[in-house]
Amino acid sequence: MANIVLFNKPYGVLSQFSDHDGHPGLKHYLNYPDIYPVGRLDRDSEGLLLLSDDGQLQARVANPKYKVEKTYLVQVEGGISPCALDSLSIGVMLNDGVTKPAKARIISAPSIEPRNPPIRVRESIPTSWIELKITEGRNRQVRRMTAAVGFPTLRLIRCAIGPWQLDELKVGQHRQEQIHLPQQKNIKSAKIRNSKSSTKHNSKGRSKGHSRDSLKRKL
Repeated sequence: MANIVLFNKPYGVLSQFSDHDGHPGLKHYLNYPDIYPVGRLDRDSEGLLLLSDDGQLQARVANPKYKVEKTYLVQVEGGISPCALDSLSIGVMLNDGVTKPAKARIISAPSIEPRNPPIRVRESIPTSWIELKITEGRNRQVRRMTAAVGFPTLRLIRCAIGPWQLDELKVGQHRQEQIHLPQQKNIKSAKIRNSKSSTKHNSKGRSKGHSRDSLKRKL
């Protein structure tokens, strides 16, 4: 059984337990032994950060090959266009290659707590909100994607990772869950035992057959 902690990370908090360069770490909010962040969330981003004491779970969630979908609420500068949404969905060329297809849609401004500090606002330029779902985990990927289509990110909140969601968690709050994972070591051990048992059985069969042949030759 694996322990997993869902934490609503505030803006400005690092995805590590120790403080660094004047920025607070997770130790100010969480006090669990032997848990570690599953992936990361940038200091200037908010929302869901998973932590676990299970290495297998950490690998499955963080490794792009498992294609765990991550959902973000993104406030961008300007009224985003359908063309920009199509580009985000199809794939955007970044300096480290084209992004994989994503799911992007315009949403109404969500009912969420204001950010501290507040975002920069220019009265002459409106803002809009989108929901973006991606399966990759490149460095600052969402921010680079929206900038590439002409709509810089002002606020970024991760609200879901696979089946785990923020739900009613307030900023700075967390909850703990327990999940069952298949025990890969036990499966491998069982296969090895079965293989040894089969080999032993075959060896006995061959030995008996060899003895009978020897007896026939003697007779």
